[in-house]
Amino acid sequence: MVFKLDDTEIVFPDPALADPDGLLAIGGDLRPERLMLAYNNGIFPWFSEGDPICWYAPRERCVIFPDRVVVSKSMSRLLKNNTFRVTYDQAFAAVISNCAQIGRKDQDGTWITGEMQKAYIELHRRGYAHSVEVWQEETLVGGLYGVHINQVFCGESMFSKASNASKYALISLCRQERFKMIDCQLPNDHLMSLGAEMIGSASYLNWLKSN
Repeated sequence: MVFKLDDTEIVFPDPALADPDGLLAIGGDLRPERLMLAYNNGIFPWFSEGDPICWYAPRERCVIFPDRVVVSKSMSRLLKNNTFRVTYDQAFAAVISNCAQIGRKDQDGTWITGEMQKAYIELHRRGYAHSVEVWQEETLVGGLYGVHINQVFCGESMFSKASNASKYALISLCRQERFKMIDCQLPNDHLMSLGAEMIGSASYLNWLKSN
């Protein structure tokens, strides 16, 4: 059953009630209070331009445990040679804008709409959303952004304009030792090659709520 959210009341149904594909609810808005309530309960928005806001709580979650991230020999060389410069929270708006513009296989347009960008920039302003930037000299060539909940980094999207730049961002984030888990939401070949694994929603929520 898919629930219809009330625009005036900030509340979500039990994530365990999500459909098999993870769809839990539609409607509502992207105000910071609703977004943070969603993330604290393992729920995230995902929708296309012109569609109603859709809220997902997958029964299985794709995650990376930082101490298990897979670093290939070629990536090890790049990291050892400091091929790129990495910063944190220095260009959040530019990172999310680049994530929205990058073309993705089997996807028309972007789910990172103007409304989404504005909402996450506000979360960043309030200290909840963070970015990793990868630079080649003074040019931004890769990065990622997401939301920080307790000791979990809830990754939203990444981009790369130079070979391996997004991997460089993710591995650098894992090596910060700030997080016990990186939430990647949904699996893909790129993430699985970095050591991502699938865990059940109950296990995910336990990690999310631990301090």
